[in-house]
Amino acid sequence: MAYKGWHSRGYLPHFDSQDTVQFVTFRLADSLPAAALAKVRETLKAETLTEEILDKGYGACWLRRPDVAEVVEDAFLTFDGERYRLLAWTVMPNHVHVLFSPLPSFSLGTIVGSWKRYTARKSNELLGRTGIFWQADYWDRFIRNDEHFAATVGYIDNNPVKAGLADDARLWPWGSARFTAS
Repeated sequence: MAYKGWHSRGYLPHFDSQDTVQFVTFRLADSLPAAALAKVRETLKAETLTEEILDKGYGACWLRRPDVAEVVEDAFLTFDGERYRLLAWTVMPNHVHVLFSPLPSFSLGTIVGSWKRYTARKSNELLGRTGIFWQADYWDRFIRNDEHFAATVGYIDNNPVKAGLADDARLWPWGSARFTAS
């Protein structure tokens, strides 16, 4: 498999390499209202503003349903050690964060695309609906060093606490923090 390095499939740049740990965020298609999207497009800190808006819980928040959240989490866990090494994750009501390292022969886009296609189909079945489930693209950042790795794991684990969904990251039922020692 040929890894793409830096590339773009539209407006977001991506870095694809088997030698990196990747932090990926993707969100439900309805998670950012039109007014919020306009604000995001106007700011220099789009990533930060997007995360703040997502944590407010806009949209249908289908991932709040335990059966739908379980589909997403199970998709992450299914190919851990086979296609990628899963390092941290959290399933929020309208978005997800995943930290992983692709294994040889599996690109970033292939892994994320597989998660999104499978979970969209299964979730739509559970919800009795059809149509677009996830936003078309995803946001990714490769991890640069040990400090960046630690900060990213902390961010992922504590996102439910920051959003007011849990008092302790280990109590959130849809994230890797619940598997860490106290």
